[in-house]
Amino acid sequence: MGVRPPSSGDDDEPESVEFGIAAVDARLKDAELSFPATKDDVAAELGHERIPYNVHGNDVALREMLAEVDVEEFRSRQELLNELHGPFEEYRRNNSNGVFQQVRSMLPF
Repeated sequence: MGVRPPSSGDDDEPESVEFGIAAVDARLKDAELSFPATKDDVAAELGHERIPYNVHGNDVALREMLAEVDVEEFRSRQELLNELHGPFEEYRRNNSNGVFQQVRSMLPF
């Protein structure tokens, strides 16, 4: 998941805001983690990382999201991301700040 922030009117291309599994993927690319990897391996390497779960920068520890995954070993980075997708979506839904915040998160600005 990622959303481009609104342009400030300058000619510079804005950077995208990464959240959810897109933010996890970015951290995995920088991590020294090889696959297959166990849930404990991932937690040891990245469990302390705070991962934004929405465009507003609200975050959650990756260790907390890993606890919601039933699989104990991931054969690939993509398998890990697939398993984390559901927990991140549920966390985002359960931790939104009401209807206004939900509507705001869908708007492109």
